[in-house]
Amino acid sequence: MNNRIKQLIAIKSICVSVLVTVSACSSLRNTVINLEAETAYIQNQLECTLSDIPNDKRNIPRSVLEDGRSWKYVSYQDWTSGFWSGELWYAYELSGQAKWKEQAERFTKELKPLAYEPVIDHDLGFQVFNSFGNAFRLTGEESYRRVVLAAADSLATLFNPKVGTILSWPRSVPNMEWPQHNTIIDNMINLELLFWASKNGGADSLYTIAVSHAKTTMANHFRNDYSSYHAVVYDKETGRRIKQVTHQGFADNSMWARGQSWAIYGYTMVYRETKDPVFLDFAQKVTDVYLDRLPKDLVPYWDFDDPKIPNAPRDASAAAVVASALFELCQYVPAEKGAVYRKKAELMLASLAEHYHADGNSAILGQVTGHYPNGTEINTSINYGDYYYMEALLRYKNLWK
Repeated sequence: MNNRIKQLIAIKSICVSVLVTVSACSSLRNTVINLEAETAYIQNQLECTLSDIPNDKRNIPRSVLEDGRSWKYVSYQDWTSGFWSGELWYAYELSGQAKWKEQAERFTKELKPLAYEPVIDHDLGFQVFNSFGNAFRLTGEESYRRVVLAAADSLATLFNPKVGTILSWPRSVPNMEWPQHNTIIDNMINLELLFWASKNGGADSLYTIAVSHAKTTMANHFRNDYSSYHAVVYDKETGRRIKQVTHQGFADNSMWARGQSWAIYGYTMVYRETKDPVFLDFAQKVTDVYLDRLPKDLVPYWDFDDPKIPNAPRDASAAAVVASALFELCQYVPAEKGAVYRKKAELMLASLAEHYHADGNSAILGQVTGHYPNGTEINTSINYGDYYYMEALLRYKNLWK
């Protein structure tokens, strides 16, 4: 390590251009994440995105198209719709600048019908909690709280007590044996909406539903090594498990990176909300199998078992989700393991900042893979990758306070 880098580490107040290059075996002190530079970069990217948004009902930027420059825009009903307004709320939180609050309010209000319309899938947490939930957290405005509570009640209508989980796709989806009951690992994140609502004016039953879903998923969604299947299909009348599949991964028996990231984030959150040590133990198990198999730069390939590795696409969104989760999980485990988790999270952020910024467009992260088997959104930028990257930066910032 040269003297210049040593000086930068010793004097934390000096800004570096982006970060110090690090390796997976570097010590915690060797990780420098320049929050000021990253915040400036993010704000610039968001401003460029805002300048191009069309005056149309489909005005929410979801992902960058195959030309590598243009955004694909979706309506408020798309499952990713809440990430964009969530990014704007996080920009407000990171910068303190009122202009981001104004833009966040603008796009958040567009999503209000989701809380009151018939539920079309389980993604109300992604859509409403990331938008209205952050809005209430940062402003305390009562109207936002009411929308979150209404969305939680709507999501609860998909719960099947015979199975013990929330139905993910209440419609025909290939390989899901409709009209049987399907549950995908992504749904673990949406439980936060129910937990929050139960503690902020909603019914106690919302908490019970969330715990039931987490326990049933824990029993049926994982292999012996604690890697996750993407989806489980249950008999809707008996609750019997029919099959386990990895709908968006390489194969049913492979570890799909983003699916595992949802599990890591989800069970960390469930422990926070319940304080049940069973969930803390499980959060560590699903985390450790992921960390043990990462490439050197700590950003996973889209599926850990793709035979094309190292010539397979990455999924920077999974790295962002896991980094955010680890900044929380590191606070719940014994100090020695917590230090390991925190160091890994910082190294992940450093790697994303150094090598995975978006290139040639106004997104924040590049090299995100959405649905590889379907041939869609491969090696591009997608709004949920940007959202969780910003969240991870905020959690990193708060740990240093």
